[in-house]
Amino acid sequence: MQKIRVLVVDDSATVRKRLVDALGADPAFEVVAEAADGEVGWELCSLLHPDVVTLDMMMPRVDGLEATKRIMATCPTPIVIVSSRSQSEMRGALDALSAGAVDALDKPSSDDRAWDSRLRAVVRLIAGLKVIRRPRALQDLGPAPRDRREVEARDVVAIGASTGGPAAIAEILHALPASLNATVLVVVHIGPQFAPLLAEWLGHQTSIPVRVARDGERLSTSPARAEILLAPAEAHLTVRDGALAHDFGPEQHRCRPSVDVLFHSVAEALGPRAIGCLLTGMGRDGAQGLSAIRAAGGATIVQDEATSVVFGMPRAAIELGAADDVLPLLAIAPHIACLATRASHAVTRDRRGP
Repeated sequence: MQKIRVLVVDDSATVRKRLVDALGADPAFEVVAEAADGEVGWELCSLLHPDVVTLDMMMPRVDGLEATKRIMATCPTPIVIVSSRSQSEMRGALDALSAGAVDALDKPSSDDRAWDSRLRAVVRLIAGLKVIRRPRALQDLGPAPRDRREVEARDVVAIGASTGGPAAIAEILHALPASLNATVLVVVHIGPQFAPLLAEWLGHQTSIPVRVARDGERLSTSPARAEILLAPAEAHLTVRDGALAHDFGPEQHRCRPSVDVLFHSVAEALGPRAIGCLLTGMGRDGAQGLSAIRAAGGATIVQDEATSVVFGMPRAAIELGAADDVLPLLAIAPHIACLATRASHAVTRDRRGP
């Protein structure tokens, strides 16, 4: 069986040894090279074409964010960021995810032997993924969504994503108009160490206020202005009796928060007022819930394969017949804005033309 070839980039010799030893403990992996800074890491990636790169954030000459940008621009390769728990490094890791990195792990403690297995699981998962250079470099918006007459105003948007999700969500939120009269609820599968900073980081990508949803707060009806509310770390986000709730029930699809849990609650509580949007991700989380939103009269959107880092979750929704529209990433925000605006006609022309 062909081995998974890994390039390890970290300025700490101690951390590099831990990564190399963790990967070397499984014969399925081969560390093809090590680098102590992002400049050399980028050059080795271009030369060796590894299956996966593990990348530190704080390094001399070229840091992890700049190395990610260079790798994704010249030799796109699945990248897993390995960062410390400092706020500056975690913010940098989120920026790297937006620039094209696929996943992120916190650095291991000396006595955490379970971390080695987590590293191998992540590297095995992302090896061989099709990665795209930069979401905002995409030019083809694809066809406009099909015409819908007598569009009902929809004032709640539920978005779910997993692998590749932070970058995709940032792209959508960046493009949503500040005048959007809707509340946006977001579930993204991300390590709990990054969750507290995710709202702050996404807030820098959009002019719409972003924060973590509060347990028990009322969900605004026809809000005067848009607001983006994120699921809390390690709890499901649900809508119950016109309010948002944190649910610490069992994991769904090995996830908490789960996209399916949010989508099912939105379908039941809001029906035709809802827009469900399922983005890039591994597995099936969100597919059943999106189908429930569609059955309840809500509008549903799925990211297409060409712009997804991983097409697992979107494919599962399409196979269930849950998608009203399958759209490239850059077409999703304009379509959400259209659906959230009361009008007698939806978009009927190609958005690329006058």
